[in-house]
Amino acid sequence: MNTHTSNTSIVAIYPSHTAAEAAIKELQLSGFDMRKLSIIGRDYHTDEHVVGYYNIGDRMKVWGKTGAFWGGLWGLLFGSALFWIPGLGPLLVAGPLVAWIVGALEGAVVVGGLSAIGACLYGLGIPKNSILQYETALKVGKFVLLAHGPISETAQAKEILNHTKPEALEHHQKTDQE
Repeated sequence: MNTHTSNTSIVAIYPSHTAAEAAIKELQLSGFDMRKLSIIGRDYHTDEHVVGYYNIGDRMKVWGKTGAFWGGLWGLLFGSALFWIPGLGPLLVAGPLVAWIVGALEGAVVVGGLSAIGACLYGLGIPKNSILQYETALKVGKFVLLAHGPISETAQAKEILNHTKPEALEHHQKTDQE
């Protein structure tokens, strides 16, 4: 019997920060657990010499010069980070994905040429072809939203996100074939 209850992910791609923020607010209004929601997006305001920063646990209240969008999200989502990912550039990440990426980096996890973010997503059961789609979206300035948890919660998140008209919306389930 599978006792792992947090093995499903819903991933949505949004063309702009306003669309991603609207989706997050819809999830919040529906009662979705914000501790199970992550967002990734490029930060065009970041100096290219930044090595990285992360904050796990406490909520981030201010994020440099990135403006009201990211500042508002840090109040809703737990954990925040700035990662410089080769090929993707500076990425801001908020939510539990931060801890998972940090764990992958600290554990030197490398999965078949994937970036640290790609390796983390792969570890969540997301197939490589979908990861490449998400990384391509990030490269062109789009936002990737990830809801993770038991199927009952992620099914609800998928239904809500579907109404927010994302460019892409996929459901991934991790198999226990490890």
